[in-house]
Amino acid sequence: MNDDTQTCIGLMSGTSSDAIDAVLVEIADQGRKVQVIATHSEPIEPTLQEKIRTVSSGEDDRIDTVHGLDTALAEQFANAANQVAEKTTRREDIAVIGSHGQTVRHRPEGPFPFSLQLGSGALIAARTGITTIADFRSGDIAVGGQGAPLVPAFHEAMFRSPTVDRAIVNIGGIANLTVLPNTGTVFGFDTGPGNTLLDHWYRCHHSDAFDQNSEWAIGGHRIASLLNTFLEHPYFGAIPPKSCGLEQFHLAWLGTHLRGGEKPQDVQATLLDLTVETIISAIHQQADKTTALYLCGGGANNPAIVQAISRRLESITVETTSVLGIDPEWVEAAAFAWMAWARLKGKTTNLPEVTGARRRLSLGAIYAP
Repeated sequence: MNDDTQTCIGLMSGTSSDAIDAVLVEIADQGRKVQVIATHSEPIEPTLQEKIRTVSSGEDDRIDTVHGLDTALAEQFANAANQVAEKTTRREDIAVIGSHGQTVRHRPEGPFPFSLQLGSGALIAARTGITTIADFRSGDIAVGGQGAPLVPAFHEAMFRSPTVDRAIVNIGGIANLTVLPNTGTVFGFDTGPGNTLLDHWYRCHHSDAFDQNSEWAIGGHRIASLLNTFLEHPYFGAIPPKSCGLEQFHLAWLGTHLRGGEKPQDVQATLLDLTVETIISAIHQQADKTTALYLCGGGANNPAIVQAISRRLESITVETTSVLGIDPEWVEAAAFAWMAWARLKGKTTNLPEVTGARRRLSLGAIYAP
C-alpha cells in the first residue's frame, strides 16, 4: 500500500432500518478513487427495529428510550465494523470508520432545526479500537443547511465526467438525485420516498423484510386516484434545496389516504409507481440535460424499478453505478467512509448548492478509541 492510499470503513443504515451495510474501502488519488475491498451486511435485530419505529414515530421518544437505543445500535454498528475488518489481513492499517448512524428524526427547518442519527460514535470507537467519525449532518444544519442529502459530494468526486452530463439517483429508503453536469455547478435533493414506504407496507402484510424484486407489487394494479392523491403532497412541489424522511412519508400518512377497500397488493403497486414517478419528475424538472443516468442504493437492484425508469427515459442511458466502478448496493456506505477520510484530512464534504448551507464544512464529529 503506497503512502497515498488509506483503508477506511463505512457504515450505513437507512430509513428502512432492516440492516447495517458495512464496507471496507481503499481510498487513493487524493480521494478521487475508492475501491471496495470487502463488504458485510448486518441484519438489525427485530426488537431493535421495533424500537427504531417507536422512537422515530414519537410513540416513545423519552430520553431513556432514545439513549438506550443509541447504545444498542452502536453495539450493532461496532459488530458490523468488526466483521468487515476481519476481511483484511492488516486491520492495523484501517485509518477510520465513518458511521452514518440510524436516522430517527430529521427536521432541518423550523425554530430548532436538527437531524438525529443514533449509534454512538464514542461506543463504536471503543468497541473497535478505530477512530470513528459520526454525526455528519449537524454541522451543515448549524450553518443553515438541510443536512441532506450529503452523498452528492461523493458522487461528484467519483462519478463526474468532463464530457457527459450525468445524473445519479440513489434509491434507498428515501431517493435522492445528484445532477453532475460536465461543466457548472453540481446540485441535488431528495426526490421523495424510495423503498421506505414499500418496505413498511410490505411488512404489514408479510413476515419477511421486503418485497423481493417487487414481485408482490408487480402482481397488483396501480390505483390512479390514490397515486394522484400522493402526488399532491406539498413536498413534491417545493423548490430545492429540500430533504425529507419518515416525518413526511410514513405509514400513518399513507393510512390517511386509504379508504379501506383497497387491496393491499394494489397499494403496493401504487407505492412503487410513486417512487418511479417522483424520480422521473425530478429528472425532467431539474436535470433535463442529462444524457446518462446511473442508479445506486437497494432500489438499483430491483428490476421492476429499473425497468420502469428506463421505459420512461427512453432518450437517456440508464445503468447502475457498477459500470462506473462501485457496486450500487455499497455506494452510500462507501460515501461515509470517504467522508470520514475527508474529515481526517480537513477536506470539505458538504455542497451548499445542494443543502443550502451558508458555507462549506468538513463534516462529522471525531471519536478517538
